[in-house]
Amino acid sequence: MDRTLTNFIRSLRMADVRISTAETLDAMNTVELVGYRDREFLKHSLSLVLPKTADEKETFDNCFDQFFAFEDVSGERSESETDAENDSGADHAEGEGGEGGGAGGERQPGQPAQGGKKKKSKAKPNNNLFEEEEEEDLGPGEMTEASSDLGQLLMANSRVELTTAMAAAGEEVNVRDIQIFTQKGLYARRIMDAMGLAELNREISDLKERQHVPSRRLGQELKRRRDWLREQVRDYVERQFLLNADVSGKKLREELLRKVKLSNVEHRNFRLIQEIVYKMAKKLTTMHSRRKKVYKKGLLNVPRTLRHNMSYDGAIFDLRWKSVKIDRPKVFAICDVSGSVASYARFMLMFLYSLDEVMPKVRSFAFSSDLAEVTDLFQRNKIEDAIAKVLRDYSGGSTDYGQALMDFKNHCLDDVDNRTTIIILGDARNNYGDPHAEILKEMYDRSKRIIWLNPESRVSWNTGDSEMRRYQAYSHQVEECNSLMHLERVVGNLLRQVSG
Repeated sequence: MDRTLTNFIRSLRMADVRISTAETLDAMNTVELVGYRDREFLKHSLSLVLPKTADEKETFDNCFDQFFAFEDVSGERSESETDAENDSGADHAEGEGGEGGGAGGERQPGQPAQGGKKKKSKAKPNNNLFEEEEEEDLGPGEMTEASSDLGQLLMANSRVELTTAMAAAGEEVNVRDIQIFTQKGLYARRIMDAMGLAELNREISDLKERQHVPSRRLGQELKRRRDWLREQVRDYVERQFLLNADVSGKKLREELLRKVKLSNVEHRNFRLIQEIVYKMAKKLTTMHSRRKKVYKKGLLNVPRTLRHNMSYDGAIFDLRWKSVKIDRPKVFAICDVSGSVASYARFMLMFLYSLDEVMPKVRSFAFSSDLAEVTDLFQRNKIEDAIAKVLRDYSGGSTDYGQALMDFKNHCLDDVDNRTTIIILGDARNNYGDPHAEILKEMYDRSKRIIWLNPESRVSWNTGDSEMRRYQAYSHQVEECNSLMHLERVVGNLLRQVSG
């Protein structure tokens, strides 16, 4: 398989462009037909088989331009490179006439001109251990030939060969795995090492110690070209970072935000957290919708089939299947929205209401002291707006779980039956008030399942004013839940019970 094409498709997938296996095969056939010679023709051809939506086409254009920006696939060079070569051509004319492998060679971009000698300065004591001793500029003239592979490549003045070697070294060190900007120096050093930096450094050091002027002149020239190459490698790594790690960094942040405590999430990350919640909810929706479709197939019900086909003289035209009635439970979500617990309530409610395709109807309640039903808010408003209003209107006051349980009993305990799942989110810290655990016991006896999600770590349960020990006795399931990863697991288990 064409490695260049597969790496490009990998970059597109990293940028959230959906590409199937069939579309990959279409792209391979396209490249086989059009080749890499004409860059614009290749871009137009691949744009017909890979991106599908307007957003994906825009992303495709950006990725293509970045992916093939290092060296034009047609062999043409950018204007900046052309200008640099024109400058080097002028320098070549000035220094023409010398002998040896690099005497009249073109100057590499970023390399100082060699038009004349500097006056040798008086030797000064070197007090800085990290500062190299200033060398005499030997100027243009005869040079010996480089012996190291990288040295020969640098002195050959072939930008295409250097580009190829740099790209091969990048593949060897997996530069596309770069994730954060601070890794740029690390990968640049790895690429230089893979290209033969150690051997080149030894050659430069040996040439510096020689008395033969052409050898010392070669050492100085190799040193200048090595420094130029280092800049080129850093630019190459930076372009790979922009191409791959910009999205990789986002994925890394998403992975971290899945695991971090929601109370520690800064407000500026809320938008990204919401995107993660929607992605997780979509994943669960897809998974459990598929299970329900498979579940509907069932077994053939022979008696019903025969009865329904009696009008066709016994010929079986209309099949009847055995089915099991799925008893969809009711879900009650009771959320403590006081203090830091509000962050957890925000994303649990967002999660539950993002699963409207597979999740049974959810009735939501919020409290800090007095409890109120907020289901209507979610029916009339967007999820984000409804959550903001809940947190604004019900987060004040001193936390009182006992009062909240009494309010729940007075308003809707009669609606709880053996089909009801109750999810309670809170830290059970009751400010030393009456916990009214007997009401939770009554809910426990009536309901199918009570799930208590506590955002505090287990070591903090039952300390201070926590009533977790009493409430835990009347809960079917008690979980530590303070991250999106915990929340996804709990909701996933709930959906398995609903659709199974």
